[in-house]
Amino acid sequence: MNPRELTRARPGPAHTVTFDGRPLEALPGQTVAAVLWAAGVTSWRSTRDAGRPRGVFCGIGVCFDCLVTVNGRPNQRACLVPVRPGDDIRTQEGTGRDDD
Repeated sequence: MNPRELTRARPGPAHTVTFDGRPLEALPGQTVAAVLWAAGVTSWRSTRDAGRPRGVFCGIGVCFDCLVTVNGRPNQRACLVPVRPGDDIRTQEGTGRDDD
């Protein structure tokens, strides 16, 4: 048995978030990165100088490769930020600000 079965834990009902305008299903407690991965999205940021694609690298909030814009706030670490119903998640280009 896995721990979830032992505790009889069940995820709450799914809700919807959007990624670049595309509706995605999310479960309570999932991070932005988990929701994007489950939807087949592996890159959601481009580097400042070369525009190279980035997504999750370390998965623990150390490397900053997974930065994304959530509800208009740039530089959110997708691997750490839990989704909430109605979140508007956007691909981040460079710093996510107009100062690039």
